[in-house]
Formats: sequence, C-alpha cells, structure tokens
Amino acid sequence: MRQNSLWYPVVAEISRSLYGEQMVCSMSTQLFHIPETEDLKGNEEMHTHLVPASYHRVTAAGSAQRLWNGERAASIVETLISCLQNAEQRDRQVRSGLSVMRDAAPAAYKPFIENIIRWQDDTERHLQYTKRWTMYITGSDGNREPARYGA
Repeated sequence: MRQNSLWYPVVAEISRSLYGEQMVCSMSTQLFHIPETEDLKGNEEMHTHLVPASYHRVTAAGSAQRLWNGERAASIVETLISCLQNAEQRDRQVRSGLSVMRDAAPAAYKPFIENIIRWQDDTERHLQYTKRWTMYITGSDGNREPARYGA
C-alpha cells in the first residue's frame, strides 16, 4: 500500500504518547517489586485505569499506522477517535492515582513518583497532540463522529 503522509504526524505523536506510557507502566509496576512500596496506596487502583489506557493507546497507534499505510475505511478513523477519547478519560483516573501514590509514598520514593508523574504529563501531552492532528485531518471536533473520511 502507498503511504498517506497526511497521517504521519498522528503516527508520530501517538508513538510518543505510547513511549511515555511505557515508562509510566514500567516505573509504577516496579514499585510492586520494592519492599517499601509493594503495597503503596493508590498504585493498584491506578493500574486498574493504566491497563485500559494502554490498550486504547496501542489500538489508536495501530489505527493511525493503518491510515498512514493507506487504508481509508471510516471505521478505522472512528476506532482511532474513540480510543483517543477513552485513553484521555482513563488518564484522568491514572493521574488521580498517581497523586494518591505521591502523597502516600515514603519520603525516599517521592522523587521517583514525581518522575512517573512527569512521564504521565508527557504521555498526556502527546495524546492531546495526536487528538488535535486527528481532528484537523478528519474535520472532527473530537467529541463527535468525523466527516466521513475516505468512506
């Protein structure tokens, strides 16, 4: 298939968001394996939202990649937009859990959790960039179905 360069910024931004998500997942999961933080308040609850947020980012990334590779089905665009919205909703709960974790953490681990929060900031920022590029390309406002791109 011929690549559609219009979608490259979406692929690039969701990839950056996904990279940040990898760091958040790795670092917050590491806390389960450290005796002082294995039962850290907020971590398990935060993961109940982090896991689906990751799924939605991965699905959005796959959808963006398919569009970049030249597929044009409107249902791919609808999947992309839906997953961006769902990831955004889950991110709010992830952020809430990270705040609980920061407040409950032993002093020695607060800087580590602050670093996780910075990665989450980065993850969310690139998700927003992804959403803006997608809205620009599709004519969607991000809260409704796009104009029938490539139906």
